[in-house]
Amino acid sequence: MSGLINSKQLGKSRSACIKTLIVGDPAPEFSLTDQHNRVHQLKAYRGQWVVVYFYPRDETPTCTKEACQFRDNSNAITSKQAVILGVSTDNMAKHQKFATRYNLPFSLLADTDGLVAQRYGALLDLKILRFVKRHSFIIDPEGVVAKIYRNVNADVHVDQVINDLNQLQTQ
Repeated sequence: MSGLINSKQLGKSRSACIKTLIVGDPAPEFSLTDQHNRVHQLKAYRGQWVVVYFYPRDETPTCTKEACQFRDNSNAITSKQAVILGVSTDNMAKHQKFATRYNLPFSLLADTDGLVAQRYGALLDLKILRFVKRHSFIIDPEGVVAKIYRNVNADVHVDQVINDLNQLQTQ
C-alpha cells in the first residue's frame, strides 16, 4: 500500500486490506497532528532516520516510563540524525498535557481513529475494545522499515533502539 489512507478508503473491511509489515517494506505514509497542532507527514522526514513508537495511552505507568526514557535518551537518538515520533489514539489536548507534564522534547501524534496504528499492525480492535499496542519501528532515510519491535519491554526498549540505530547506520 502506498500513499495516505483514510477511513473511507478502508471501509467496513479494514483488516482485509492490511498486511503485516516486515523489514524492507516501504513504511506506510501518514499525516498526523501533534500536541502543538503541527501536521507531521512521514514523507517530510526523508533523508533522516525515524523512530516511530506506538503506545496505548498517555499518563499510564508503562507509557509514561517509555516516554520518559525516550526523553532522557533523546540526545543519543537525535545525534544519529533520527527523529522520535510517539503515536497513540489519544487526542492533541491529552498529548499536550502529557508532553508538558513530562517535558517531552519530541512530537506525540494523535491517531484518533487508529488508522495509522492499524497500517503498522499496532492496533488491537476487538469491536468492544480498541487500543494501540506497544510496537516501534525504525524507518531508514529512504522511508523503508529497517527494524520492527513487536514485543516491547519498556524497561530496555530505548537502549535497544539506540543500539539498533548504531548497527543500522554502520551497515
